[in-house]
Amino acid sequence: MQDGLVGEAEQAVAAGDLKRAATLLRQAAESRPDDPSLWMKAAALLRATGEPQAALDAVHRALTASPLDFTMLLMRASLLQRLGHPEAGQAWGHAIAQKPTGDLPPQIEQVLAEAERHHSAYVDARETRLKSALSPIEKDASAEERKRIERFRDNVVGRTKVFHSAPTHFHFPELTEREFHPRHLFPWLEDLEAATDTLAEELQTVMAAERAELVPYIQYDEHLPLDQWRPLNKNPDWTAIHLWRNGSLVEANARHCPRTIQLLKSFPQPTIRGSGPNAMFSLLAPKTEIPAHVGVNNARLVCHLPLIVPEGCWFRVGAETRYWKRGEAFVFDDTIEHEALNPSDELRVVFIFDVWHPDLSTVERDAVAALIGAEGGVGAL
Repeated sequence: MQDGLVGEAEQAVAAGDLKRAATLLRQAAESRPDDPSLWMKAAALLRATGEPQAALDAVHRALTASPLDFTMLLMRASLLQRLGHPEAGQAWGHAIAQKPTGDLPPQIEQVLAEAERHHSAYVDARETRLKSALSPIEKDASAEERKRIERFRDNVVGRTKVFHSAPTHFHFPELTEREFHPRHLFPWLEDLEAATDTLAEELQTVMAAERAELVPYIQYDEHLPLDQWRPLNKNPDWTAIHLWRNGSLVEANARHCPRTIQLLKSFPQPTIRGSGPNAMFSLLAPKTEIPAHVGVNNARLVCHLPLIVPEGCWFRVGAETRYWKRGEAFVFDDTIEHEALNPSDELRVVFIFDVWHPDLSTVERDAVAALIGAEGGVGAL
């Protein structure tokens, strides 16, 4: 019976009777609710005959069977826009979120461009409204509080994605998740920054040393399931001069950097058998990208002190991107997705070391060290 109704609908279309064709297609679709294509054909005909609400109802029936279909979501948003519905802006966003990879037909590309224009206008208007609502509150907020409130607003309107800690190996529960941690939690950062020239001098000494060890930052067996690192595995474009590596002092390098080694003793570095502490000069070659990845253990954080920073070198953690500046240190959670780029024609060098997460008590630090040590430790990726 369904095939007969579809055939009649096709004849009605050929005869120019689009309303009858839409009625026949809806009847056919009722008998086969799991076939969204019939509802979509009916919706297209209803839209063409100037019945946007009926067309929207048909699209909703189609989406019941296939709720994430990109084309259906585009049509839904378009119909809501035509009807002047307040949910139109959000609907465009839902459609854009399901955009398939690869090239799209030119007609769909045109609709997608329209979707992006409407959705951008919706986000702008929503952001303006929320800024107005928050303005009286932000006046009484500290700089740190304002930054978090701004990110809260950006998350709500969709300007930023929400990122979480996702360590590859060890996850300690209930630790505060922050992309970049606030400076006041690490008062020793001032001492580190004050020693920038000292570290830079010892970097030059160790780089010039005949027996210094310069190794690829990423080294692992090819058969291991670590795709996030594959482009840089054993690649000389990202190398390191290790002072401490997985809990062992690298004497060939450390002996050239006595003041740096002494300074590290004043920082709360994890001492974990087979895993920590770690400290190194990280060298990123010109025109080299570090792909998005996550670290192994959320009980430790990572500190960067930039020493040689060509123009344009940046570092992203989660939704926040910073440009490295010589002598300006920061602490971040490397178990939140992060990436980096040296777009310049010069070498970039950052001093990197790990520290305990400040939320951990002494007993919890001991527990982390005991567990990871019992596992045999893990590399500092």
